[in-house]
Amino acid sequence: MAQALRGVRPVDWARREATAVGQAVRAAWQGPGRERDLVVQSLKAAGAALLAWAVAGVWLGDPMALMAPWVAVVLVQATVYSSVRQGAQQFGAICLGSLVASGAQAVTDDNTGALALSLPLLMLLANWPRFGQQGVYAATTAVFVLAAGTPVSAVAVGHRVGQAALGAVIGIAVNALVLPPIHLRDVHENLAALARDAGDVLHAVADDLRENEWDAQTAAGWTSESARLQRRVQALASARSWSQESLRLTYGPLRVLHRAPPPAPPEDEDQRWTRVTGNITALTRTLAVAADENRTPALPEGPVLDLYARLLKLIGDSCHAQAGRLKGAAADPRPKDVKDVKDAKGTAEATEETMEELHRQLQDGLRRHAGQSAAQAAVLGALLLQAENLWAEVGPEPRDQ
Repeated sequence: MAQALRGVRPVDWARREATAVGQAVRAAWQGPGRERDLVVQSLKAAGAALLAWAVAGVWLGDPMALMAPWVAVVLVQATVYSSVRQGAQQFGAICLGSLVASGAQAVTDDNTGALALSLPLLMLLANWPRFGQQGVYAATTAVFVLAAGTPVSAVAVGHRVGQAALGAVIGIAVNALVLPPIHLRDVHENLAALARDAGDVLHAVADDLRENEWDAQTAAGWTSESARLQRRVQALASARSWSQESLRLTYGPLRVLHRAPPPAPPEDEDQRWTRVTGNITALTRTLAVAADENRTPALPEGPVLDLYARLLKLIGDSCHAQAGRLKGAAADPRPKDVKDVKDAKGTAEATEETMEELHRQLQDGLRRHAGQSAAQAAVLGALLLQAENLWAEVGPEPRDQ
């Protein structure tokens, strides 16, 4: 972060931040998406805290109604399942903090001494894996209990634990019943982004090959872009994990209430685009080796290179088309019009014919190169195999998405 800000004027930094905030607000206003989800979750957390304060402080008349809203606001998590899991962990940590702080106060009969006695022990216990990330609340609870100045008694400890339980119930209930977070849209978005980026990489390689303006540095750029695809695959895996977790404890009721977003694509799609990414990585690595003057392999030249560039362009077009379908499925899950389906089939057939013709010409070129240069024939054969693997994964077959 410090390196990113080095040399940046405060005015420019403030302008960029303001622009980013404006874009996020505009995106949240325009339609469903990650920005709107964040707004909803933030408002739900604030509402849960206010409700807990109203119940504990106003309705029950508790003059120290701090624990309930504090727990409630923390437990409005990204998924209902995580709210329940973290609620149990936090409740256990709060109970432990209350008991240890009360015991330390009884032994020392002094708040400062009780803090000195209890905090080191509680911070050590906070690292227990069973508490997850909620272990620190044992120590903070001890601080609240001792700072309140209430005498040590079973009633006081029970009161604090009851406040925590009340806040946990309210926070989890608000998260589960008021627009519960379902992260199915993230899978659509990440799949569409991965398909779009794969098409971009293939188009960039095809354009450079056809213009004959590339070298080892250009090939290194392709390799860097393919590495970015690997990061996209990791983001997709994370989105899939969030999607599966967000359906736990919420999917059945939401299906009845018709609140859930469109179903996420099957996991087979993740595996398919992971294979596509692997093939693109292998393709760019082969080109980088062929472009290295210190290596034996040499890239084929002439018409066969132009044919291969056209082939990559065709595969990139198919990636972009599938990215559009994935994005459209997330936005509008309604069945497609019959005419649209027929047009898609016609386009797929024409593209398939073009692909077959390019493949036939490349096979002829491979045979010619085999009789001229073994190194060039080896490189062309490897590139052709990778293109065939890509086409097998992203060929323009009509899909009901």
